[in-house]
This record gives sequence, structure tokens and C-alpha cells, in this order.
Amino acid sequence: MTDASVSEKSSHLSKNGLGIATMCLSVLLFAFMDTTVKWLGDGYPTSQIVFFRCGVALVPIFILVMMNGGLVTLKTQRPLVHLMRSTISIVTMSLIFWSFSQMRLADAIAILFAAPLLMTALSVPLLGERVGIRRWIAVCVGFVGVLIVVNPGSSVFDWASMAALLAAAGMALAMIITRKLSATETALTITFWLTLSGAIVGAIWVYLDGWVMPMATLDWALLIGVGLIGAIAQLTMTIAFRHAEVAILAPLDYLAIIWTTLLAYWIWGEIPVLRVFIGAAIVIASGIYIVHRETRVAKVRPVKTPKLRGRV
Repeated sequence: MTDASVSEKSSHLSKNGLGIATMCLSVLLFAFMDTTVKWLGDGYPTSQIVFFRCGVALVPIFILVMMNGGLVTLKTQRPLVHLMRSTISIVTMSLIFWSFSQMRLADAIAILFAAPLLMTALSVPLLGERVGIRRWIAVCVGFVGVLIVVNPGSSVFDWASMAALLAAAGMALAMIITRKLSATETALTITFWLTLSGAIVGAIWVYLDGWVMPMATLDWALLIGVGLIGAIAQLTMTIAFRHAEVAILAPLDYLAIIWTTLLAYWIWGEIPVLRVFIGAAIVIASGIYIVHRETRVAKVRPVKTPKLRGRV
């Protein structure tokens, strides 16, 4: 092996290592954000949490825009697509935040893991992609896992579960639209317009819904932290997918179920029932297999529009 090949291999491993490290950090930060949202949901309306999530995050994102070419980089030829993406993402974010306040955190996260499965299914009619029989089987098996978590027909299957399922569908639609946008728009541009839209809608919603004045310093810190942590988590995830392959990083996203379960147990004493662990394991296994198959197909038939992963 030549010195050049050794150096190239070392550089590749170094990039993968950086990608894995930043992805793990991103998942942990999102878990902290989700836990904070659930905590705040007991005392503050969803509208106010959405406002802080987007309004505070807009500050560091705007700074990044100015550091990477300035306002000229935000010009777009596809404003209607941005509007559609932002609308779906804001509704999805609201459903997610509300479901967190109404049910066990680990249960809600497990249901949201259905998003990649829905994205695979929806990519056929919306993106014209071909999905093989193996991936269709994995999607069907994954939905069995979701049904195990949701447990339809029981008292557990309530409006909160429905909200989480609708949020998973919204996440899938947002990811598909993002894939279309990413062919011509940068990740920073997409994130900026989404965050700005969320801040504006959140401000109007708070005005109509009513402002609840935070009485404690801790509450102010948590509300501001939701936006800052969310922005940093999104940034680290973007860095991760810039340095390592999807097949390596995507399975790490499922660490969220571990972090949120531990945090929810530590703070509220929540212990998911065995059914949730079984269902989540099935959904995770199906999602990892789909990523594996998509990666193999992409090597044979490269996808024209690049993927851009992330949270709403």
C-alpha cells in the first residue's frame, strides 16, 4: 500500500469519525430539546414554544448566513416550494410539541420513527423513485412495529397518538420537499426560510392564543434554550452528513430513543411498557434495512437529487 493510499484511507476514516461524533452530539442535543419541550408543555401553550424554538434559533442561523455569503445567498427561484415546505414543517412541529406534552416521551419518539418509512413509501408517487420489493416489505414490517407502539383499539390510542402519527407523515413530506429543494438550494437557505416562517407564524399564533409570562428565571432559560439547542443540533447534523455517508450516520439517529427514555425516566419516572420497546425495535430495524438497501441502489443507480436530512 502506497503512502498516498494510506493517507487517503486515514483521511476517509478521520472524516467518518468526525461525522459520527457530530451526529451523536446532534442526536443528544435533540433529545435534550425534546425533553425541554415536554417540560415546558405543562405550563406554556404550544404556540409559545414554537415561537421560541424558531425565533431564538433565527439569531444564530442569521449569523451563519452573514458568515457564508450574506443575504444574497438567500435569494431563491422557488418561493412557493419554500412556503409549502415551511407550512408543512410548522404544522408538524406544532403536532410534535403538543404530543410530547400529552404522552410519554419515548412513546412519541417511537411513533415519529415512522417518518423514514413513510418517506420511502411516498417517494414513489411524489418523486417517481423505484422501490424494490425488499424495501416495500421493510416498510410494511416497520408499520407493524408502529401499530404495536400505538396499540389501536385501546385507551392508549388517543388524540396524542394521532398527532404523533400525523407529525410523522408531515416529517416525511417535509423531507421529500427538502430533497427537491436541495437540488438548487443550500441547507442554510432552506433552514433560514423555515426558521423565519416559524418565527412569524409563532408570533402571530402567540398573539391570538395569549402570552403566558414566564415567572421563573429557569423557565426563561428553558424557552430560550429550546431555540438555541435546536439550532446547534441542526447545525451539527448538517456537519455530520457533510463528512460521512448516510448509511453510516442514519442508524445513529435511533439513539434518540435511548437518550429520551433515560431523560424521561430521570425527570418524570416514565418507564415505557414492553410493547413500546418491541415496536420501536421493529421500526428501527426496518429503517436501518431501508437505508442499507437505498445505499446499495444508489451505488448502482445514483440519485439525481441529493438527500438532506434533518429535523423540522
